Amino acid sequence: MRGSNFVSFLTVQGFFIGIVFGILKSSSPESFLGFVILITVFFYLFAHLCVGFFFQTLGVKSHPFPKVSHEHNLDLFVREINKREQFLDAFYAHKADLLDDHGRSQG
Repeated sequence: MRGSNFVSFLTVQGFFIGIVFGILKSSSPESFLGFVILITVFFYLFAHLCVGFFFQTLGVKSHPFPKVSHEHNLDLFVREINKREQFLDAFYAHKADLLDDHGRSQG
């Protein structure tokens, strides 16, 4: 899961928990709104803290893509496929010639 998705998910969770807590504990609309905002902000900051520690301990290192060797391998595969196609085309052309000469003329 991407870090931004985790932050969004935890923030929405905090919003709904804030609504539930605000309904249970508040006596006025101002305190309800205060509970919702306070709990949502807490969950938002907590999510950023968790994502920050996760990426800090993960040790993500960028690895360069081996483009030259990848293209070389792909070229080899293309040459092999072309060789096999030529072989099969020649085989079926030869087989069709044999059937035309021997198989169909006897009937």
